[in-house]
Amino acid sequence: MAVQSDASEIADAVGPYDRARALNAFKVGDVTFYWITRISAISVLLILGGIILSLIVGAWPAMKQFGFEFLWTRRWAPSADPPVLGALGPIYGTLVTSFVAMLIAIPVGLGIAIFLTELCPQWLRRPIGIAIELLAGIPSIIYGMWGFFVLGPFLAYTFQPFMINLCAGIPVLQDIFAGPPSYLSLFNAALILAIMVLPFITAISVDVFKTVPPVLKEAAYGVGCTTWEVVRSVVIPYTRVGVIGGIMLALGRALGETMAVTFIIGNSFRISSSIFAPGTTISAAIASEFQESDGLHQSSLILLGLLLFVLTFFVLAAARLMLMRLETKAGK
Repeated sequence: MAVQSDASEIADAVGPYDRARALNAFKVGDVTFYWITRISAISVLLILGGIILSLIVGAWPAMKQFGFEFLWTRRWAPSADPPVLGALGPIYGTLVTSFVAMLIAIPVGLGIAIFLTELCPQWLRRPIGIAIELLAGIPSIIYGMWGFFVLGPFLAYTFQPFMINLCAGIPVLQDIFAGPPSYLSLFNAALILAIMVLPFITAISVDVFKTVPPVLKEAAYGVGCTTWEVVRSVVIPYTRVGVIGGIMLALGRALGETMAVTFIIGNSFRISSSIFAPGTTISAAIASEFQESDGLHQSSLILLGLLLFVLTFFVLAAARLMLMRLETKAGK
């Protein structure tokens, strides 16, 4: 009995100490976890700020030399005396190729996502899903090589002559689809971009479409709605925030794509109303000329990179504001 009494006294004495030590260990672990996550979050802001600062420092000579005229100057002549450098050509090419790419990729991507979630037989869903994942994993330089050696000849000898003849004599369209046909053009680059961003739109749309409660779709089918009516009135409104997010992610990829576009856009700083004409983008111009540049020429290329950064920021900010308005409207 004496031995049991002593053991209980020792347990009572040790118990509070162990509990306090365990609580201190939990507290130390919690504080450590808090600071690790906080430092990680702050490091993202520091990296972003460092990138912006380095771009501004590198672009400052060009900013002082050309000022705001750099934005609307069409000529790009680094070897002239004095150099004449303008960003209008690359900006125009970036906006046109991204716009045409999204014009092609959005309906195709949403169509694939709707087919996979609403119409596709069960045995076919996995092969198509794997194919989409493989498209997302192909390196961009492979897309560029395929576009140059395979897609370019097809477009130059088949598709572009057909569109030129079809639109001849039609106001506006005859200027947009004007000849001559070419392996290297804004349209070729836009088509490659559309194929490259297609997996992003499709994969994200499939994921968000799967979040629609089955009871909503069953209720719509129960009152006699067709599949198209269910998609238009139930699936799309329920998932529009996620769908727009996927589209903006794809647009960000299209704006900044480099190697594939450099292969097939022609790298011409001229501005043409025809999408079959050669052109360039901001990223393609930097990739093709940066290695051989120096001085004011190099500073101008860095300024182009800063402009691309700002353009992407405003696009993503506008998308975020749009999503906030949609969420607010849905809340009301």
